Amino acid sequence: MDLRNTLLSLVVVGLSFAGQAHAADPCADYVPQAKPQNVGRDIVGKELDQLIEQGHMMFAVYEDYPPYSWEEDGIAKGVDVEIARIIADDLGVEARFNFVAAGENLEADLRNNIWKGALIGGRVANVMMRIPYDSAFKCRVEQVVFTGQYAGESIAIAYDKSAYPDEKPVPAYFRFDLVGVENDSISDFYLSGFVGGQLRANIRRHPTTAQAMAALDSGAVNAVMGPLAELEHGLTENTALHQPPLAGFAVSNWTLGVAVNFRYRPLSYAVDDAIYAALQDGRIKQVYSKYGLSHIAPER
Repeated sequence: MDLRNTLLSLVVVGLSFAGQAHAADPCADYVPQAKPQNVGRDIVGKELDQLIEQGHMMFAVYEDYPPYSWEEDGIAKGVDVEIARIIADDLGVEARFNFVAAGENLEADLRNNIWKGALIGGRVANVMMRIPYDSAFKCRVEQVVFTGQYAGESIAIAYDKSAYPDEKPVPAYFRFDLVGVENDSISDFYLSGFVGGQLRANIRRHPTTAQAMAALDSGAVNAVMGPLAELEHGLTENTALHQPPLAGFAVSNWTLGVAVNFRYRPLSYAVDDAIYAALQDGRIKQVYSKYGLSHIAPER
C-alpha cells in the first residue's frame, strides 16, 4: 500500500473507532505496551542539548511526495521540508533530511524511522514529518510523542471547468461522469461504496493523485477526488476545485503533526514550541502560499 493510502486509511479507521467506542476517553480500554528496553542511544536519537551542540538534526520525510517532500537536483523541496527547516532554525541547528519510503503501515514507519530503526539499513531521525494526529492511535504507539500539529488536511474535488461551466460536481455526478482517484486511497474507498457501488464503473484509478490530475488536465476524466493540497498542486488553467459536503464520509478532514521518540520529551516540547510560534507569526501559512496551497489551521 502506498504511503498516502497508509496514512489516510489510518485516519479513517482510527478516528471512526475513537468516535464510536471511546467518545469520552479513546485510551480508556487500552492495555499499556512494554516500552523498549536496552536500546542504544545511537539507535533512538539524541537529547536536545546534544543536537544543539552538534549543530544539526535529522528529519524523516516521505520520498517523491509533492507538494510535501521530494528531491530535485539533490535539493530537498516541499512544504514539510520547509517546515522542518523552520523548526531547525528555531532550535539554532541545521536541518538534514532522510527521505524514506512508506512501510506497511504508519506503525511500521514510526518504528523504522523514530524509535527503533529498520532491521536492515535505514536510520532513525529526530523528528518525522506529516503524521496524522489520532487520539486512539497514540495509545497504541507509546514509544512516540505525537506533537506539533501544524496543519489540517481535507478532501476536495478538482474538475474540468469546461465540463462543469455552471454547477460544480458532487459525487452523485459520477454515476455518469468519469472521476479519477489515487488507487486504494480513502477517496477510492468512499466513491467505490457510494450509493451501493453505483459509481464503480466510472472510477479511474491512478498510482498517484498527481497522475490523476494529469489525466484531468488531458481530458481523460472529468474530475478528481483527493486531498486538497495535492489537488491544488496539480491545478492548471483548465481546472478548478471545490469542497462540497460529502454525505457518509466518516472523516473528510484531519490534523497533521510530527512524531518524536518518547525518550526525548525536551526535544518534543522544543519542536512543538517552534511550530506554535511559526503558526502564530504566519511563517507556516507563508510556506503553503509559496507552493500555491491553502493552509488549513490545525485543531491544536
